[in-house]
This record gives sequence, structure tokens and C-alpha cells, in this order.
Amino acid sequence: MNHNLFDLTGKVALVTGGNTGLGLGFAKGLAKCGADLMIWGRNEENNTLAAEELSKLGVQVETASIDISDEDAVTAGMQSVVEKMGRLDCVVVNAGFTEMVPSFLDLSSDQFDSVMDVNLNGSFFTIREAGRQMVKLAEAGATGGSIIACGSVSVFRGVPGMPHYGASKAATASLIKTAALEFAPYGIRANMVAVGLAKTELLRGQVGDDIASANEAGYAEANPIPRVATIEDVEGIAAYFASDCSSYHTGDIVLIDGGRLAKI
Repeated sequence: MNHNLFDLTGKVALVTGGNTGLGLGFAKGLAKCGADLMIWGRNEENNTLAAEELSKLGVQVETASIDISDEDAVTAGMQSVVEKMGRLDCVVVNAGFTEMVPSFLDLSSDQFDSVMDVNLNGSFFTIREAGRQMVKLAEAGATGGSIIACGSVSVFRGVPGMPHYGASKAATASLIKTAALEFAPYGIRANMVAVGLAKTELLRGQVGDDIASANEAGYAEANPIPRVATIEDVEGIAAYFASDCSSYHTGDIVLIDGGRLAKI
């Protein structure tokens, strides 16, 4: 008898932006517990590298190049996941980006819209299309379903230089709460994982290694757990929310921030 509470054997999970960074962390947690994976990412080289790494964990891994800001691509891609993998038990809504600006006053409408197109519109398309597929599966007799959005501490506090990023994550949190209410009758849960500053290439690509390292050092010094997050820090929460263990847990925002917001 298998007593692993987070056993995901036989389940299929889609991770958007799952080829690097936190997305890869979510994917690793799911794969380590036995879930087969579909990885969406726009960079084909990174998709290939991620698939090679994740396949070593003994699960089936497929990839697709999907721009989540393209509504038609998300709709077709979500249908393709079910057709190719046979089912869809979990979706991690992770794809997104940020673009630092000097101040709120320097944020242009083009910069605001570009972040919203991916982080908010893309999340909306993904949540909606995942919900549609999961409802169909539930009506056909499948049980459960879990939608996990990658959030940020910017849902709860202002972050100078990133008002557009914070707004996109806060709006996505609202989408998740409504999805939790509407999908609950089908046994489908929807939750957000709000992550503190993480050591990924996302910020480094925007501000450079020197500034990113200085930000990480300052963050770590002020944090109750004195370090920044790593991609390994989201593995466990992904496995929990994808598993049947979380069947009564929905509409929540879970902090993975080393105690950052407990100080406020």
C-alpha cells in the first residue's frame, strides 16, 4: 500500500513557463511525486533542457511553445494537452515577467500593457481554459483538479519600481478566488502561491548581476529566514496542491517568503 500523501502517480500537470526559474521548481516538485508533465515555454532550447532534466525523474515530459498572451494559442494548447496526455489534473499558472522602472512616474502605458498582456491576460486565459477542460473531465467522471497560480508578496505590499507587476499579480489573485468559488462544485480547487524574492534569472535579466546580488543580500539580511528563496522552495507546495491531500483547500494565498510579511 502506498502511504505517500503527495503521490501523484497517474496525474498529469501542465506548468506554464516551466522551463526555467520558479516554473521549473514547481515542475520538479510535481515530477518527484510521480506526475507526468506538459511544459509550456516560448524558448525551445530551454524547453528541451527542462524536458531532459525532468525526464530523469522517471515521468513522461512533453513540451510546447505557447505564448500565453495569445488567447487562441492557449485555447488550442489546453485542448491539445488533454488529447495528448489523456487527462489534466493540475495546472500551474506560472508564466510571466517583470520590467523594473525607475519610479511609478516613469512607467509608460506601453510598459504597463506589456506586463499585463502576459501576467494578467495570459493568466486569465490559462485559468479559464484549464477550468473548461477540468469541468469537462469532471462531468465525464474524473475526480478533482487543481489550479495553482504563482503570485508574489507584491499582492500584499507595494514594491517600488514594479507597480505594474504588483497590479498584475493582485488581479490574478482575485481571479483565483473567483475560480475557487465557481469551480468548487466540480471538485476543482484554485489557489495562489505568493513567493518572496527568489534567486532566478528573471530579475538578473532586468537589472544585471551586480544589482540583483545587492538586492538579494539586502533582502536576506532583513528576512527572518536570512536568505532569498530558491526554486527548490516551491517544490513541496506544488506537490501538496496537486495532490488529493489538498482536496478541501481552495481560494487561498499561501506565502513562501521566509517570514517576510510576518514582520509587517
